[in-house]
Amino acid sequence: MSFCEHCVQGVRHEGDPEGTTETINGIKTYVAIPKSDYPKDKAVLYLPDVFGVLELKNHQLLIDAFAQNGFQVYGPDIFEGDPVPTSFLDGDGKPFDLQKWFPSHSAERTGGFVRKLIDGLKERGVTRFAAVGYCYGGRLVFDLALDNTIAVAATAHPSLLQPADIDAYAEKSKAPLLVEACEVDAQWPKEKREQAENVLGGGKFVPGFKQDYWPGCEHGYAVRGDLSKPEVKAGKEGAFKNTVEWFIKHLGSAGGKYARL
Repeated sequence: MSFCEHCVQGVRHEGDPEGTTETINGIKTYVAIPKSDYPKDKAVLYLPDVFGVLELKNHQLLIDAFAQNGFQVYGPDIFEGDPVPTSFLDGDGKPFDLQKWFPSHSAERTGGFVRKLIDGLKERGVTRFAAVGYCYGGRLVFDLALDNTIAVAATAHPSLLQPADIDAYAEKSKAPLLVEACEVDAQWPKEKREQAENVLGGGKFVPGFKQDYWPGCEHGYAVRGDLSKPEVKAGKEGAFKNTVEWFIKHLGSAGGKYARL
């Protein structure tokens, strides 16, 4: 498995995170809780790209926004404090070997931390989970859906997926799946988009499948996109809205309708 150049490109977004950081079952986690009533037995797992939840503020702002739409949201530190440096986004020019970094942070290893978090949340009374994954996190969402650990799945510009994963999803998962795709994406190119439609679309995947396509956007747009570009701003906001509505439809929230980004 490998990454693409856009996996480590993008811009920082403005805003002040409002969540907190907790350690849940040994996993350091960014937590955002709705200020109004919310279903205590349901939770959203937020699974990030290689920059990590705690290091890149963009992720925290998105987690906060999901919480503003009626969900309790948990973003685990899946990289054990060792994500890809966010200085990449600042163009500091320092060398970093992504392919050397990856073996110490395989999906098998990081997925184990997510499952520990899930176990900890179950002890708090959560019984039903949705998950959203961006780039690297999309791989983890598929893994959780393939063994039906989660009830609802969503991903934007997923990485590290193979054609066999799409076939396996149709055969094994019961989780409705949303994919937010884009025009320039070596990780989820036209061939995978079309395969997903052929295998899961048109009502063939009974639990539910939807795939959206954002022209003028490239891999990473939903988290690290340049919002000064109208098409990227529309893609980021649209992908978020679609994901909220997917969760409301298949997981349910106290609000019952999309609020805001």
